[in-house]
Amino acid sequence: MSMIVIGIAGGSGSGKSTFADLALVNLDDTDLAVIRHDSFYKPLDHLTLEERKQVNFDHPDSLDTPLLVEMIDRLKAGKTARIPEYDYALHTRKSEFTELEAPLVLIVEGILIFSDAELRAQFDMKVFIDTDDDDRLMRRIRRDISERGRSLDGVLEQYQNTVKPMHLEFVEPSKRWADIIIPHGGRNKVGLDLISRKLHMLLHKDYPETLHE
Repeated sequence: MSMIVIGIAGGSGSGKSTFADLALVNLDDTDLAVIRHDSFYKPLDHLTLEERKQVNFDHPDSLDTPLLVEMIDRLKAGKTARIPEYDYALHTRKSEFTELEAPLVLIVEGILIFSDAELRAQFDMKVFIDTDDDDRLMRRIRRDISERGRSLDGVLEQYQNTVKPMHLEFVEPSKRWADIIIPHGGRNKVGLDLISRKLHMLLHKDYPETLHE
């Protein structure tokens, strides 16, 4: 069976990662893996830490998308892919890589995965998580402070200067490429049920009677 590739997009803080993780739980009998587009931020070792903090990480140019496409092609060919790891505190790529074997189902998630035509063509199913702007901002604040070592002022400044403008320029328009738009964030049980059922159909498996919370 050919590998099934699903793209899950949406604005920063929309619940993409939550949706992808819940999909993993509900398909726990399936060989499934997730790749985060964020792992493919370009290395910034040539810049000082202060210079790195000024980089617009919400612009497509900040990501090494051709490398991600190459890794997906390798997995489709049954080869091992080397997935970069990123240090969000130092704003640069780590020296370590994660070795990933080709799964039956691959989920690729990120805010900009539908804005690149070559990457978009890799997906068998394209899902957009559509979430209220205020909810996305609150989730981003919680995540960046607790998980990425950012200050509140820093998060708000970045949101105003780059996150919101780039969302309006690149992320929101990419919604038109989605096959399915799921509102109200990554815990939408109807949306999760829909995607899970579709995957079970594609994999020729019986659908479970209940979903995990």
